[in-house]
Amino acid sequence: MNLYWRRRIIWLLVLLLIGAALLYGFRPQPRLVNIAEVKRAPMQVSVEEEGKTRVIDRYIISAPVAGTTCRVDMDIGDHVKKNQPLVTIEPLKSQALDPRSRAEAQYRVATKEAALRAAEQKAQSTKAEAELARIELNRIKPLANKGHIAREELDHAATLARSSTAAKRSADFAVDVARHELGAARTALKFAGAKGELDSSNTVQVRAPVSGRILKIQQQCAGVVAAGQPLLEIGDTRSLEIATEVLSPDAVKIKPGMRVIFNRWGGEKPLQGQVRTVEPVGFTKVSALGVEEQRVRIIADITSEEKQWRSLGDGYRVEARFILWEAKNILQIPGSALFRVNNHNQDPIKGGWAVFVMENEKASRRNVEIGKRNGLSAQIVRGLQKGEKVITHPDDSIEEGVAIKLR
Repeated sequence: MNLYWRRRIIWLLVLLLIGAALLYGFRPQPRLVNIAEVKRAPMQVSVEEEGKTRVIDRYIISAPVAGTTCRVDMDIGDHVKKNQPLVTIEPLKSQALDPRSRAEAQYRVATKEAALRAAEQKAQSTKAEAELARIELNRIKPLANKGHIAREELDHAATLARSSTAAKRSADFAVDVARHELGAARTALKFAGAKGELDSSNTVQVRAPVSGRILKIQQQCAGVVAAGQPLLEIGDTRSLEIATEVLSPDAVKIKPGMRVIFNRWGGEKPLQGQVRTVEPVGFTKVSALGVEEQRVRIIADITSEEKQWRSLGDGYRVEARFILWEAKNILQIPGSALFRVNNHNQDPIKGGWAVFVMENEKASRRNVEIGKRNGLSAQIVRGLQKGEKVITHPDDSIEEGVAIKLR
């Protein structure tokens, strides 16, 4: 073989190698995918929201009368027993007088003293008139009986005696009124700004209505309080309930008696509970994103043993999961494997859901009928069998018959 043909063969081999390399490089590559197995396992459909613990029976202790409270020598969390004294309320102190008010009070006392003397003088005058009228009546009465004077004079003398006696009694009452008014004026001047001595008979003891623990103290230091003003709150922390605010569309699915699981409350194991009340009134609440939401408050009881949640208190945060539906042996796949399709009546399975199944290292689209969904998993009613492998999170590159490879 001469040199010419040898060069041609070498160039031909080089071209064949380049072509083979190009064919190998541009050949269709298997798509890398994530695979999940169709399996049977327990499944739950639930609603999860944040909740707070609260004492079932909370008592707000208020002041029964206006007065001055002594300092509360207790702290939040202290235990109290039924009928134990909590707060002592003393009578209000007298108001202090400024110089002008004190001078006015002194002149008021002088005025009342003068009024008392005037009333006493008038009482003496009416007493003398009553005595004179009585003497005159006693003198005329024998003469009238003998007929020496007319009967009208006797009647006039009797009437005058009765009216003078009534005027004397009225004057005596006026003296008593003036004396009491003088005493009131002197008392107002005497006790203005005075502290006085504490009389235990005048104080009011506010006692605990039940045994429990102190939850809040509104009036810690001594000070003036009005009647009905809250002083502190007590309750039994061994009797707790969970209040959870859920969206109104979810609240209509929750019924009394449903099971509740409380997670992330701080303990090692979740707590079990039961729905007691679904409040019939909703309210508007603004979310963290500024969206107005209609929410409903759900009240649930803790059914786990008390020793498991004894460390919980009032106002603690928990995550409540309301179990709407649950079953033990359910054929299911991850919800990320599902995607919507138009069936066009080509498949007996309707519903508009499909998955890609891995068959012979190729993607095969299959329509499925699903049942319950919980956000993570979906129940398979028809279309798949246990043990089959489905592609999770399929993208637009996954089509019928495309070669696939486990990522």
